[in-house]
Amino acid sequence: MTLTFKSKHTLGKFVLDAAFASDRGVTALFGRSGSGKTSIIRIIAGLAQPDRGRIVFDGDVLVDTEKGIFVPKHKRRFGYVFQEGRLFPHLTVQQNLNYGRWFTPKPRRADDLSKIVDLLGIGAVLDRRPGKLSGGEKQRVAIGRALLSSPRLLLMDEPLAALDDTRKMEILPYLEALRDEMKIPIIYVSHSVSEVARLADRVIVMSDGKVAMAGTAADVLSQTSISIATDRREAGSLVEGKVVNYDPKHKLATIGFKTLRIYVSGTEIAEGKAVRVHILAKDVMLSRVRPEQLSALNILEGTINTIGFDKAGTVDVQVDCQGTAILARITELSCERLGLQPDMPVFAIIKTAALEPH
Repeated sequence: MTLTFKSKHTLGKFVLDAAFASDRGVTALFGRSGSGKTSIIRIIAGLAQPDRGRIVFDGDVLVDTEKGIFVPKHKRRFGYVFQEGRLFPHLTVQQNLNYGRWFTPKPRRADDLSKIVDLLGIGAVLDRRPGKLSGGEKQRVAIGRALLSSPRLLLMDEPLAALDDTRKMEILPYLEALRDEMKIPIIYVSHSVSEVARLADRVIVMSDGKVAMAGTAADVLSQTSISIATDRREAGSLVEGKVVNYDPKHKLATIGFKTLRIYVSGTEIAEGKAVRVHILAKDVMLSRVRPEQLSALNILEGTINTIGFDKAGTVDVQVDCQGTAILARITELSCERLGLQPDMPVFAIIKTAALEPH
């Protein structure tokens, strides 16, 4: 199920000129507000028609401006989840869930209502109306309604943007379960590194209406240039591996990344489980000699790849730790005192309590 997108569209002084392809799993459209993310997803959904472009999904041509093709939104069979739930206030949760099914041809209607209810954890609120739901519950119901329309593709336009941090943490595990169990390709719009790090398989970075970067989540989120699309404080490295061991006494998981091993604190994770760890650059220290008598459990030997300076007096140092890229953000003064240079061997020190596996 491949989506190919190529569109040029002018909105006032803003010009969208973007092209990319996405496959199964979750593709994140990532970037700052006003970078063109929502314009793209609206064009994919059929809510906006580009000035020029061609969009093909699973072999079906949805838009081809040269040939005058524009498939109406209701014929594309795409589910759409907005920033707010947009539930019908006079209907119960059960009735909101069933709404999407009414407009889906009977042969295509999903028969897995109970599965979706269980997946999203909304069984206890089926008889309630939206006014009696929390923000996280409303979004889970909105996702369920979209899924019950039997979509070929699920479009999610910053579905957590209107939620506080507590509600975001509440709903993210459900989105992970949705990704892993439903097998529906998802286009996910976000400007949050933490959301993208947890959910995305592939990332399309948008900047000023153009595609600035594209690739796997691990590759893109580990680039120092990702700061063009996000707050500098969120820069870091996304590493993917498997649980090698779990120590229940100390609540520590040992995660293997290629030939690397790191300790992560937290709840029990089964051995062999695939996990991701987002390591913020600000949580990484560097040393030219192996440190001793430290509380930090993660001391990784590596070689400096690149050193990037900025105007804020800090330096981004990318270290190759046995094939795994780790980004460290230190002060310019520290860089000078250590005499850091590319190809120099160093040790990256990561505080274990700062890490959380997903």
